[in-house]
Amino acid sequence: MNNYPRFTLRVPKSMLKKLAYIAKFNGRTKNKEIEMLIRKHVNEFERLYGNIAEIEEDE
Repeated sequence: MNNYPRFTLRVPKSMLKKLAYIAKFNGRTKNKEIEMLIRKHVNEFERLYGNIAEIEEDE
């Protein structure tokens, strides 16, 4: 996990507080909540448009 690249995301403070609330409700960190949301979005994209095969999967 320490080899994951860092990515800075700027969002309104109120949105970050709401994300923290939802993440805590789901038993996740904010980072893991965002990761799960991105994963769901990518999966939905691939379901609609096909696998993004040229990208290597990270563990």
